Amino acid sequence: MRICFIMDPLAGVLIDKDTTFALMLEAQRRGHEVFWAGILDLFAQGGEAMVTLRGATVARKEGDHHRLGDPQDVRLADLDCVFIRKDPPFDATYLYATHLCELARGKTLLVNDPRGLRDANEKLYALHFPDLIPRTIVTRDMARARAFVAANGGQAIIKPLDGAGGRNVFHLRSDDRNLNALLEASTDEGRRLAMLQEYLPEVREGDRRILLLDGEPLGAILRVPLAGETRSNIHVGGRVERHALTARDLEICRTVAPRLRADGLYFVGLDVIGSRLTEVNVTSPTGIQELDRLDGHDATGRTVSWLEQRVAAIRPS
Repeated sequence: MRICFIMDPLAGVLIDKDTTFALMLEAQRRGHEVFWAGILDLFAQGGEAMVTLRGATVARKEGDHHRLGDPQDVRLADLDCVFIRKDPPFDATYLYATHLCELARGKTLLVNDPRGLRDANEKLYALHFPDLIPRTIVTRDMARARAFVAANGGQAIIKPLDGAGGRNVFHLRSDDRNLNALLEASTDEGRRLAMLQEYLPEVREGDRRILLLDGEPLGAILRVPLAGETRSNIHVGGRVERHALTARDLEICRTVAPRLRADGLYFVGLDVIGSRLTEVNVTSPTGIQELDRLDGHDATGRTVSWLEQRVAAIRPS
């Protein structure tokens, strides 16, 4: 296969943590042609989605983990798979990239589908499953936000709709003198929507990252926050532990899977605290290396095998 990974610069990846890097390594090990491109390397010409890509050679060698070949302009339709793994934020540049990639829909395998990426805000998408999520509101109104905090035992979590990696996620308390300041900062003084969710005490035990492939769970890891931290994201120091999928985890997966498949969201990370789904990560969900190390599931190999099977189905030799 010829696989292009659209992602952030390879120079900045953490070779023992980055999911995209692991997928590139496995594809390369199997003899596939691996290419790298940045999101700004996409363009259109004559109604065709194009990309300026570079052949990529990767190695698990700190300080010398990648080599890139010369740039070449290629039609997305001439590639077997385009894996869109650009980290958030989902800004105007990202939006335009989904429109460009959409020109190649039906001509090659796009993971994840650009329409799905455009429609599935990683915070708001969970609202499609109201029976699974904690009590939640989305608002810019600070009085409504304060009332929500008070109505939920004087505690809540507030997060930006375009954030990732735990950035600008705050634990709110009604008795905190900084409450108004935090609400002002989170809503840009009432000019920007934010999401508030009830505080789930189970977060002290950690939150689960469940990786799904075409609606089926690859496995899960538990991310445990530092003692003085609310957030459990790996990027902010969360400790990673093994986690066996529970009956509730599997129920959540079964509930969300049909919609994910319908939206072309094949590689997805669910965040679960206690019994509640909190987020649906679709742009560049992480955790596959930690999952493989802790469980030995070879989720990386299973993902590349799935790519091979899908490509064979849509491009029979």
